[in-house]
Amino acid sequence: MKIGIIQQANSFDREENIKRLQQKIRQLAAGGAELIVLQELHNGLYFCQTEDVAVFDQAESIPGPSTNSFGSLAKEENVVIVLSLFEKRAPGIYHNTAVVIEKDGTIAGTYRKMHIPDDPAYYEKFYFTPGDPGIYPVETSVGKLGVLVCWDQWYPEAARLMALAGAEVLIYPTAIGWESTDSEEEKMRQQDAWITIQRAHAVANGIPVISVNRTGYEPDPSGQTNGIQFWGNSFVCGPQGEFLYRASDDTEVVKIVEIDRARTENVRRWWPFFRDRRIDVYADLTKRWID
Repeated sequence: MKIGIIQQANSFDREENIKRLQQKIRQLAAGGAELIVLQELHNGLYFCQTEDVAVFDQAESIPGPSTNSFGSLAKEENVVIVLSLFEKRAPGIYHNTAVVIEKDGTIAGTYRKMHIPDDPAYYEKFYFTPGDPGIYPVETSVGKLGVLVCWDQWYPEAARLMALAGAEVLIYPTAIGWESTDSEEEKMRQQDAWITIQRAHAVANGIPVISVNRTGYEPDPSGQTNGIQFWGNSFVCGPQGEFLYRASDDTEVVKIVEIDRARTENVRRWWPFFRDRRIDVYADLTKRWID
């Protein structure tokens, strides 16, 4: 399967951001991409650096303007696209939602981000209600896609549940970067940990991982911090955690990466982790803490 990834630096101009994304989707489709993955909240800036009720006006319904416009493009270019949108579900209920658009322009499925962070410059609990549909892959013409979102990528439980439900690939639209006051050593530790945990999901579950992050600098509107330098480094790895592609940290990227889905079966034969799981002793995993 040929996968297209778009690592983009966004501006305040949402229309311009979307126009550039659509141009890049056309470019990837022309190159033979079958599946195209966009970064988290790709239409605009990462607005969670502050808590501002006016930001809720950016949210949209699903179906809505973005699914309509990107759906038309998916149909035109005959590709599957993974979107990441700020969803208004109902008055007072908003989600960080991934939407999978099928080649015919229809919505194949959605996933609402379940793990919601609340850290300095990442005040997501103010905006997003945790998702409630469960953790299941989306069935598409290119396979079963295990779509999760950003903070979900730190949780092996989410990756495992997707794999157990039949996901053929794990996909993480992402928006993560550095606050400038961290030391260079700490910055590298954070980035290495982010890459390592996702490669570990590939190894533990024997399936490829696609992680698409944004790049560029975005200021803090409140001025309380120095803003976020998003670290890029979007990557695709195979079922043994091997890098198939890794982007740079500070440039936009439009890239096609090919994965061999037949390799997943072979890797699971060599390393039969699912066979050897001790499901009879895992009940305590559903507890908050074991006293």
